[in-house]
Amino acid sequence: MIDVINDKKFRKKFIDETRIISMIGHLDKCYAEFITMFPSTIKEYKNNIEKRRACERTIQILIEGCIDICNLLVKELKLGLANEEEQIFELLTQKNVISEELALKLKQMKQFRNVLVHMYTDIDDELAYDDMKQHKDIMIFKKEIMEFIQENKTHIKRFK
Repeated sequence: MIDVINDKKFRKKFIDETRIISMIGHLDKCYAEFITMFPSTIKEYKNNIEKRRACERTIQILIEGCIDICNLLVKELKLGLANEEEQIFELLTQKNVISEELALKLKQMKQFRNVLVHMYTDIDDELAYDDMKQHKDIMIFKKEIMEFIQENKTHIKRFK
Protein backbone atom coordinates (compact mmCIF):
# COMPACT_ATOMS: atom_id res chain seq x y z
CA MET A 1 0.00 0.00 0.00
CA ILE A 2 1.19 3.52 -0.71
CA ASP A 3 2.78 5.16 2.33
CA VAL A 4 0.66 8.31 2.13
CA ILE A 5 -2.28 6.26 3.40
CA ASN A 6 -0.41 5.55 6.64
CA ASP A 7 0.53 9.19 7.07
CA LYS A 8 -1.82 10.67 9.70
CA LYS A 9 -1.43 14.14 8.23
CA PHE A 10 -2.46 12.81 4.81
CA ARG A 11 -5.76 11.50 6.17
CA LYS A 12 -6.92 15.08 6.52
CA LYS A 13 -5.90 15.90 2.96
CA PHE A 14 -8.04 15.40 -0.08
CA ILE A 15 -7.35 15.29 -3.76
CA ASP A 16 -9.82 16.85 -6.19
CA GLU A 17 -10.35 13.78 -8.37
CA THR A 18 -12.71 15.55 -10.76
CA ARG A 19 -10.13 18.19 -11.61
CA ILE A 20 -7.35 15.66 -12.11
CA ILE A 21 -9.58 13.42 -14.24
CA SER A 22 -10.55 16.45 -16.32
CA MET A 23 -6.88 17.34 -16.84
CA ILE A 24 -6.12 13.74 -17.80
CA GLY A 25 -9.04 13.86 -20.24
CA HIS A 26 -7.39 16.87 -21.87
CA LEU A 27 -4.12 14.90 -22.06
CA ASP A 28 -5.97 12.02 -23.73
CA LYS A 29 -7.49 14.35 -26.33
CA CYS A 30 -4.16 16.03 -27.12
CA TYR A 31 -2.38 12.67 -27.18
CA ALA A 32 -4.88 11.31 -29.72
CA GLU A 33 -4.33 14.40 -31.87
CA PHE A 34 -0.57 13.98 -31.57
CA ILE A 35 -0.71 10.32 -32.63
CA THR A 36 -2.68 11.19 -35.76
CA MET A 37 -0.28 13.95 -36.83
CA PHE A 38 3.09 12.46 -35.84
CA PRO A 39 4.97 11.44 -39.01
CA SER A 40 6.14 7.87 -39.33
CA THR A 41 9.53 8.91 -40.73
CA ILE A 42 12.10 11.58 -39.98
CA LYS A 43 12.05 12.52 -43.67
CA GLU A 44 8.34 13.32 -43.56
CA TYR A 45 8.88 15.25 -40.31
CA LYS A 46 11.70 17.36 -41.79
CA ASN A 47 9.92 18.03 -45.09
CA ASN A 48 6.58 19.20 -43.68
CA ILE A 49 6.92 22.44 -41.70
CA GLU A 50 3.22 22.54 -40.74
CA LYS A 51 3.30 19.02 -39.38
CA ARG A 52 6.60 19.67 -37.63
CA ARG A 53 5.30 22.80 -35.88
CA ALA A 54 2.00 21.11 -35.01
CA CYS A 55 3.87 18.19 -33.43
CA GLU A 56 6.17 20.52 -31.49
CA ARG A 57 3.27 22.56 -30.13
CA THR A 58 1.16 19.53 -29.26
CA ILE A 59 3.99 17.75 -27.44
CA GLN A 60 4.65 21.01 -25.57
CA ILE A 61 1.00 21.10 -24.46
CA LEU A 62 1.19 17.44 -23.40
CA ILE A 63 4.31 18.00 -21.32
CA GLU A 64 2.86 21.12 -19.72
CA GLY A 65 -0.29 19.14 -18.89
CA CYS A 66 1.79 16.52 -17.06
CA ILE A 67 3.65 19.24 -15.16
CA ASP A 68 0.36 20.94 -14.23
CA ILE A 69 -1.04 17.68 -12.85
CA CYS A 70 2.14 17.15 -10.84
CA ASN A 71 1.94 20.68 -9.45
CA LEU A 72 -1.71 20.15 -8.49
CA LEU A 73 -0.91 16.90 -6.70
CA VAL A 74 1.99 18.47 -4.80
CA LYS A 75 -0.28 21.32 -3.75
CA GLU A 76 -3.28 19.19 -2.75
CA LEU A 77 -1.18 16.61 -0.93
CA LYS A 78 0.64 19.48 0.81
CA LEU A 79 4.02 17.98 -0.01
CA GLY A 80 5.83 21.28 0.39
CA LEU A 81 7.30 23.88 -1.88
CA ALA A 82 9.71 22.94 -4.60
CA ASN A 83 12.84 25.08 -4.82
CA GLU A 84 13.01 24.30 -8.52
CA GLU A 85 10.24 23.11 -10.81
CA GLU A 86 11.93 19.74 -11.33
CA GLN A 87 11.78 19.11 -7.58
CA ILE A 88 8.03 18.50 -7.83
CA PHE A 89 8.79 15.14 -9.40
CA GLU A 90 11.06 14.22 -6.48
CA LEU A 91 8.37 15.23 -3.96
CA LEU A 92 5.87 12.96 -5.72
CA THR A 93 8.40 10.12 -5.84
CA GLN A 94 9.13 10.43 -2.11
CA LYS A 95 5.43 9.87 -1.36
CA ASN A 96 5.15 7.03 -3.91
CA VAL A 97 2.76 8.94 -6.15
CA ILE A 98 5.00 8.31 -9.17
CA SER A 99 7.93 5.96 -9.73
CA GLU A 100 11.55 7.07 -9.83
CA GLU A 101 11.70 5.99 -13.49
CA LEU A 102 8.76 8.21 -14.34
CA ALA A 103 10.23 11.13 -12.37
CA LEU A 104 13.38 10.87 -14.50
CA LYS A 105 11.32 10.76 -17.71
CA LEU A 106 9.31 13.79 -16.57
CA LYS A 107 12.53 15.72 -15.94
CA GLN A 108 13.71 14.84 -19.45
CA MET A 109 10.34 15.81 -20.91
CA LYS A 110 10.48 19.16 -19.09
CA GLN A 111 13.97 19.80 -20.48
CA PHE A 112 12.71 19.03 -23.99
CA ARG A 113 9.77 21.38 -23.45
CA ASN A 114 12.23 24.11 -22.43
CA VAL A 115 14.13 23.59 -25.68
CA LEU A 116 10.89 23.88 -27.67
CA VAL A 117 9.87 27.05 -25.86
CA HIS A 118 13.15 28.88 -25.38
CA MET A 119 15.49 27.58 -28.08
CA TYR A 120 13.02 27.17 -30.92
CA THR A 121 15.40 28.70 -33.46
CA ASP A 122 18.10 26.14 -32.68
CA ILE A 123 16.06 22.94 -32.61
CA ASP A 124 17.79 19.95 -34.15
CA ASP A 125 14.97 18.25 -36.07
CA GLU A 126 16.43 14.76 -35.71
CA LEU A 127 16.85 15.11 -31.94
CA ALA A 128 13.36 16.61 -31.62
CA TYR A 129 11.88 13.76 -33.66
CA ASP A 130 13.69 11.18 -31.52
CA ASP A 131 12.45 12.86 -28.33
CA MET A 132 8.89 12.95 -29.65
CA LYS A 133 9.07 9.24 -30.43
CA GLN A 134 9.11 8.78 -26.63
CA HIS A 135 5.51 10.00 -26.54
CA LYS A 136 4.35 6.79 -24.82
CA ASP A 137 5.84 8.23 -21.62
CA ILE A 138 2.72 10.44 -21.50
CA MET A 139 0.56 7.32 -21.21
CA ILE A 140 2.88 5.87 -18.56
CA PHE A 141 2.36 9.11 -16.63
CA LYS A 142 -1.41 8.81 -17.00
CA LYS A 143 -1.33 5.17 -15.86
CA GLU A 144 0.68 5.92 -12.71
CA ILE A 145 -1.52 8.88 -11.75
CA MET A 146 -4.71 6.86 -12.30
CA GLU A 147 -3.28 3.99 -10.24
CA PHE A 148 -2.50 6.42 -7.42
CA ILE A 149 -6.05 7.77 -7.54
CA GLN A 150 -7.56 4.26 -7.53
CA GLU A 151 -5.36 3.08 -4.65
CA ASN A 152 -6.29 6.12 -2.57
CA LYS A 153 -10.04 6.28 -3.21
CA THR A 154 -10.83 6.78 0.48
CA HIS A 155 -8.79 9.99 0.51
CA ILE A 156 -10.16 11.49 -2.65
CA LYS A 157 -12.78 14.18 -2.65
CA ARG A 158 -15.17 14.40 -5.56
CA PHE A 159 -16.50 17.80 -6.52
CA LYS A 160 -19.58 17.98 -8.71
